[in-house]
Amino acid sequence: MNNRTIVERDLAVLWHPCSQMKDHERNMPMIPIKSGRGVWLEDFEGKRYLDAISSWWVNLFGHSNPTINEALKAQLDTLEHVILGGFTHQAALELAEKLVEITPPGLDKCFYADNGSAAIEIALKMSFHYWRNLGQTGKTKFITLENSYHGETLGALAVGNVALYKETYGPLLMEVVTVPGPDCYYREPGESWEAYSIRRFADMDRALAEHADQACAVIVEPLVQCAGNMRMYHPAYLKLLREACDKYGVHLIADEVAVGFGRTGTLFACEQAGISPDFMCLSKGLTGGYLPLSAVLTGNRIYQAFYDDYQNLTGFLHSHSYTGNALGCRAALATIDIFQTEDVLQRNLRLAAAMAKALERFRDHPNVGEVRQTGMIAAIELVKDKQTREAYPWQQRRGLRVYRHALAQGVLLRPLGNVIYFMPPYVITEQEIELMMDTAWQGIQLAVQD
Repeated sequence: MNNRTIVERDLAVLWHPCSQMKDHERNMPMIPIKSGRGVWLEDFEGKRYLDAISSWWVNLFGHSNPTINEALKAQLDTLEHVILGGFTHQAALELAEKLVEITPPGLDKCFYADNGSAAIEIALKMSFHYWRNLGQTGKTKFITLENSYHGETLGALAVGNVALYKETYGPLLMEVVTVPGPDCYYREPGESWEAYSIRRFADMDRALAEHADQACAVIVEPLVQCAGNMRMYHPAYLKLLREACDKYGVHLIADEVAVGFGRTGTLFACEQAGISPDFMCLSKGLTGGYLPLSAVLTGNRIYQAFYDDYQNLTGFLHSHSYTGNALGCRAALATIDIFQTEDVLQRNLRLAAAMAKALERFRDHPNVGEVRQTGMIAAIELVKDKQTREAYPWQQRRGLRVYRHALAQGVLLRPLGNVIYFMPPYVITEQEIELMMDTAWQGIQLAVQD
């Protein structure tokens, strides 16, 4: 079996996600992967690729991780899956207990789903349904930030604000209140992230004051708007948001699908603001990148609004066929066990420092508008003019040039437009970080040469 054979068979039958399939015939040749180990992927002809984006941000402890592998093998011999409606099993129970233990205080109940978008849908529905059960039927709207992204199903898409994904489906989506965000890329020269984030909160406060009677919840991605070009902001914004949601009687939904499990430097991004949301959505790194699973954590106050006699029809009748899948739950437990038996967050501090050091040379590049980093997430924004931050026309696809060069050098980077970002597995070494950054530097030089 060789690469060409796999690609030909693939293009005959597969429709890939987030892709213009015609690109794969010309601009973005399909890369067939045979195996993976650690931060490395290998194709059918032996070429290796450093997975600098954790395979869409899901892989935490490397491909074919021995600890997770063994946990899955043992679970496979016991139970693969069982209906969670009216039944339970050890892996789902243990994981729920563990998530309640490690998430911020007050998140006492765990509801499972299959992926991040599904978790967002659950949180939106739970919030709306909570207010309905309390007789506040006028609460039907959600408040969201500009440049936000929460998934691709219709509810999740509606509360997002990245036009590339949302605009086409506008006629199908519910209306939301969109508020200017705290994206620190737009701060004034010399203004700190904290000062800018606090200043920008005034827009959210006005929106809450105006729409409190109609709003179910505010939904945000804590600290990093990942699909929104990895734009970042200060934890002070989250602290103010928690206080304001309490003041105006509106729920706070924290979408930690991408930023949870150590990506921002703490186990959960909300910890950096010292807050607990009303709903926390988790997925991606939850299973270490092995299996689709998500969870929505919420508190007993929310739970009690649904807890009633059946004939009152206040129950949350939402389900997915693979809810609480035993294999997914076991992979998640193994992933959390690695956090608790190894000093992962401390090691990540050293790796994040190595990334920061390697990023320094990009700051003075004439076509870099900003270098930004939060924990194990870093990004380089390419611009046509450094002084004015004029963007390159998106049609020029400068980021694609970086992507293609990196693949040729054995590094998997997948830029967001003209933003080159890094979100590697936590088992990457400092030497591999240097390779990743050197390759990005070379790619950027090629991408901006005309």
